[in-house]
Amino acid sequence: MALLILGSFTLVEAVGGYLANSIALLAEAAHMLADSACLLLAIFALRVARRPANTRRTYGHRRYQPLAAFVNGQALLLLTAWVVYEALLRLAHRPQVNGSLMLGIALAGGVANLAAFLVLSGARSLNERGARAHVLSDLLGSAAASTAAIVILVSGWTAADPLLSLFVSALILRSAWAITRESADVLLEGVPAGFDMGRIEAELLGHVPGLAGVHHVHVWSMTGERPTVTLHANLLPGTHHGDAMAAIHARLRERLHCEHSTVQIEEEGTCETPGCGP
Repeated sequence: MALLILGSFTLVEAVGGYLANSIALLAEAAHMLADSACLLLAIFALRVARRPANTRRTYGHRRYQPLAAFVNGQALLLLTAWVVYEALLRLAHRPQVNGSLMLGIALAGGVANLAAFLVLSGARSLNERGARAHVLSDLLGSAAASTAAIVILVSGWTAADPLLSLFVSALILRSAWAITRESADVLLEGVPAGFDMGRIEAELLGHVPGLAGVHHVHVWSMTGERPTVTLHANLLPGTHHGDAMAAIHARLRERLHCEHSTVQIEEEGTCETPGCGP
């Protein structure tokens, strides 16, 4: 639905920006065109993620979601750089701007962007948040274009057009960088944001009977949401392995909301895996 809203209004913004000679509207049209493409990419990633795992991709296809988010973040960064470049050119050579036409198109675009933003209000995954960040950038662009049009109509100060474009670019840059950084962390199998590695040992020791310690702990995430954990567990002599493993899995799932966990059971002091350490 958001794709239909933005895609249908992109042409209106482009024609309006050209006729009004407004960099804010032209930048907004470029954003909407790129955002429509990025929404299409986000939809594709969601559809592909539903495919079951196979012998080639044993974890399934959900990594397409952070990959799409990474591409969307890169697109936002490139668009922001283009808007900054055009705005600086307009500051050096200020053209005449049709404030009335600019205001009408910007307000109509703001309504369309707000509708698309509300449609995506339940975004949770990195992929969905990346799509929502694109729509938010469009909404900010419409607000900036509307404000610039009002300033031009009231005072005739055409510099408001590129200056507000620069201001919005700074806001968009922040969200674009956040999406790019977080999706890169997921693709590089970093620890999910906000997850405390120290909690794993704290939640297991003293709560799993017979557990002497854990080591070789690795935490990552498939889509940036729920963590996946692998670890080695040292058990005291005489501890029943099946009961201990079941207790560890249950504790990780219930207390740390782990999506998947893999546990290697060892008697105390017998770790022989290469790279195994405390």
